[in-house]
Amino acid sequence: MILVEADADADWDSRLAWNDLADRAARSAVAQSRFSGLLDSALSVELSVRFTDDAEVKALNAAYRGKDKPTNVLSFPMVKPELLEPLVQADGGEVLLGDVVLAHGVCAAEAEEKGVAVETHAAHLIVHGTLHLLGYDHETGEEDAEQMEQVEREALAAIGIADPYAVTEVQS
Repeated sequence: MILVEADADADWDSRLAWNDLADRAARSAVAQSRFSGLLDSALSVELSVRFTDDAEVKALNAAYRGKDKPTNVLSFPMVKPELLEPLVQADGGEVLLGDVVLAHGVCAAEAEEKGVAVETHAAHLIVHGTLHLLGYDHETGEEDAEQMEQVEREALAAIGIADPYAVTEVQS
């Protein structure tokens, strides 16, 4: 079973249900992944989603990735990818899958640039971050990137969000 814990700081609009969004997006990512069995597993699989500001993400990015700038989403996996399949078969217990951290300023700017609501872009980033926790990687090669993007499309479609990678042609 998947347990998603989320918290949002003051930068994130308190009128929106960030906990629900995090839960739906993370569950959808797991459901569409090659580890969908974790949803029905007797193992309690926990992941956390932190909605924070650019300064916190910048500090984390500098400390853990050596990049002194904010980024849209960071993932901190707690389980090695080769151990994920055995977890699907586990008959009980608890495991922390990892943490996903989103930067409000970067997320809001990207959402505006894409012409989508902040919560829509945040859902995409949660799906993306959750897939990283599940061992997906878009930086290891074009084939891996395409596979990850396809899972993202499927996970987002399952929660009613359009393909974020769709290219629209401008007709003259």
